[in-house]
Amino acid sequence: MTDTLRDQLLSLGFKAAPAPERKPGKPGQGKGGPRGGAHGKGRTPHKGGQAQGRPARTQEEIDLGKAWALRAQKEKQERIEAEQRKQEEARQRREARAKLEALLQGKALNAEEADIARHFEYGGKIKRVYVTADQLKALNAGELGVVQLNGRYLLVEAAVLEEAGTIFPQAVALKVDPNATAEEDPYADPRYQVPDDLVW
Repeated sequence: MTDTLRDQLLSLGFKAAPAPERKPGKPGQGKGGPRGGAHGKGRTPHKGGQAQGRPARTQEEIDLGKAWALRAQKEKQERIEAEQRKQEEARQRREARAKLEALLQGKALNAEEADIARHFEYGGKIKRVYVTADQLKALNAGELGVVQLNGRYLLVEAAVLEEAGTIFPQAVALKVDPNATAEEDPYADPRYQVPDDLVW
């Protein structure tokens, strides 16, 4: 029975000789034996592999960072240039309005007794200026014109209108072509003092 039990224990792995060898082997392995060195050597190439892998990724990141920096710098420069153009255009408009205002000093022909509304399209909307009967004829003949200044519509002579157009083209509100057809300038006919599409 003892032999059978021993055989059973041996078959289960309880061997007398290997057991003492395992115990001394474990401390030896843990104290920095060949295996410890092997692990150390094994780690060094692993770290080296990471170190070798990082420069490639870092270089890509640097290149990408440079590209983004150049793009951001370019966009910033474009914004600065656009703002400068905007400011320059605003300055030119201010100067043009000042010159226009100086030109129109004492040259407006608007009459207090004017009671005829001459309608015209300006800035995508229907506008009007009050004229006398004689002024209406002259206006429709192209002898007079209308200039917009500071929200007012000033009746001026054709020569003044022409000069105003060279200074500030956007200010020319009505320049009548006497040869224009009724379709091109439907409001030239005095019978249509109030246009059909006028919204009050």
